[in-house]
Amino acid sequence: MDSRPLLIFDSGVGGLSVLAEIRQALPLAPIVYVADNGGFPYGTKTEAEIAARVPALLGRLAERYRPRLIVIACNTASTIALPGVRAALDVPVVGTVPAIKPAAERSTSRVIGVLGTEATVRQPYVDDLSHRFASDCQVLRHGSAALVELAEASLRGDPTPDAAYHDALSGLLDQAGGDRMDTVVLACTHFPLVADRLALVAPRPLLFVDGAKGIARRTLTLTAGDSWPERATPGTAIFTAPNEVSDGLRGALASFGLEKIDWL
Repeated sequence: MDSRPLLIFDSGVGGLSVLAEIRQALPLAPIVYVADNGGFPYGTKTEAEIAARVPALLGRLAERYRPRLIVIACNTASTIALPGVRAALDVPVVGTVPAIKPAAERSTSRVIGVLGTEATVRQPYVDDLSHRFASDCQVLRHGSAALVELAEASLRGDPTPDAAYHDALSGLLDQAGGDRMDTVVLACTHFPLVADRLALVAPRPLLFVDGAKGIARRTLTLTAGDSWPERATPGTAIFTAPNEVSDGLRGALASFGLEKIDWL
């Protein structure tokens, strides 16, 4: 029996959308979920800040929890800091990238949107993915810090207005070509948590695509042949700043199997 956990890392609660898929693929895997609330939000930070913070923080976490594999369940951290993390750590690391390839494969209008954080949508990595997998598509981009905050609030059980989701989606729809967009890449792991709210305010049916299933498949591949505990154990949520955890957030974390809470 190997009790080493999978460590899933995000700036906040967005990585829970990835955790849900990993739980389905590996139901016996011990889980340590880390929310870097001390550095939240990542999307408004500079590339230099993220490139310095994430490898150093994951180094501390790897030393403390000895994971068998790390999942960076954050598009912003992955597109900026993934090479630095892999260079610094002697443990397999799975990153998160915008799901532009599957979006292009499914779009019929050949206009797709990339809805992410401001830091993610401006990355050359998005240019490269668009060129490689969506060269025959018009790729619209919009960065929304507000939508990250809405997802965090929604998971805590706080009320969030429809108009705020409409504003985030309008950042794509109001661009030239937005009237023909049929597929939206949710290029922030927070956003699948509120995909149902985005669908409600959309002026027409839109297909929302994210990379969580692909991350789970990659995690399953990299851990093939590993041994696991005989039964599932409660997961642990780690926060990097000693903020109070509300009852609403505790309940939401428990619904994802994270019954223990600790601070780094």
